[in-house]
Amino acid sequence: MKILIVDDEPSIIRTLNPVLTALSHQVIEATDASEALRAIDKTSVDLVLLDLGLPDADGADLISAFKSRAQASVIVVSARHLEADKVRALDRGAEDYIDKPFGMEELLARIRVVERRLNEASGKDAAVFTSDLLHVDLRTRQVRLMDEPVHLSPKEFAIFEALVRSSGQVVTQRRLMIAGWNEPVVDGQYLRSYIAMLRDKFEEDPSDPELILTESGVGYRLAETLTPVG
Repeated sequence: MKILIVDDEPSIIRTLNPVLTALSHQVIEATDASEALRAIDKTSVDLVLLDLGLPDADGADLISAFKSRAQASVIVVSARHLEADKVRALDRGAEDYIDKPFGMEELLARIRVVERRLNEASGKDAAVFTSDLLHVDLRTRQVRLMDEPVHLSPKEFAIFEALVRSSGQVVTQRRLMIAGWNEPVVDGQYLRSYIAMLRDKFEEDPSDPELILTESGVGYRLAETLTPVG
């Protein structure tokens, strides 16, 4: 998705930009209302993360402009906790409202809801991926290898899902860390340990993997190319 962050707090942008970029989103930044409107006019935006307390306008007054100019979804991310502020933003067309300070895990979950809705509308939200070797149902969290079930822990599944969705392509360590821990940087040993556990379950010889390959210094790649079927 193309995501516009509208916030005059540099720390918010510094926190969100690398996380969203690692998740393959294209990020645009704006620190005030004027800059946000110029960005909307220049490029199509799928989602706006909008602070209400902007230096040159009330963020709530921008929501209708975002909806009309770009048909963008809007998630308000604000330190205003009053019910009246939330009702006003939602009545003006915001899809969601999250309070500052926010947890990254919660915000990413809200973003995924918007992404799923967009993908469903465009027919891109496949839930089942298959090949001659693998069958993966993301909705039921069922995985089969050569028609035999493979049982994965929640974190193993989260990491494996990221590999499945980009099968045949390199998935960066940062992206896998966000998938597993909702953080762009964790102890690399944690990720290596979970990759080792996945290899124990999927590889005939985990010491010489053929399915989950290491791309040195970058990340990992699922060698099997899976086809989305529904």
